[in-house]
Amino acid sequence: MSHKQIYYSDKYDDDKYEYRHVMLPKDIAKRVPKTHLMSETEWRNLGVQQSQGWVHYMIHQPGILILMLNHVCMYVCM
Repeated sequence: MSHKQIYYSDKYDDDKYEYRHVMLPKDIAKRVPKTHLMSETEWRNLGVQQSQGWVHYMIHQPGILILMLNHVCMYVCM
């Protein structure tokens, strides 16, 4: 991964959601709020590109370089 590019993991799923991890370069990661999960508008303003409906569902510990996103499965997952 380039240190200046956003990296998108492959999608994986369970019986309810699709998931994807988005790894941010440090210059973008420092703009991620530490106090709350981001709205779709907030993470899009960082330059993250996903189809509509993805949700920032968890803060990755110990750092904020990885956004944890999920999306309700529109069809049968798995």
